[in-house]
Amino acid sequence: MPKKIRELKSMLKKAGFYDKSGKGSHTKWLHPQYMGRVTLFGKDGSDAKPYQEREVAEAIRIVMQQGDEKP
Repeated sequence: MPKKIRELKSMLKKAGFYDKSGKGSHTKWLHPQYMGRVTLFGKDGSDAKPYQEREVAEAIRIVMQQGDEKP
């Protein structure tokens, strides 16, 4: 069962990402330690696409690894 867009947004917020509104239902998620952005689209209650789930998981993994490397 796919996650909902609201779940992905919650995961990003917990990992320290902040949102920058885009056009329409698009939101860009940025993090100071992540060299890029995660773009989500869709209403909060909509099912997330598999690639959106992978993109969010990968971005969070990278941020957490960078946090572990800092003294």
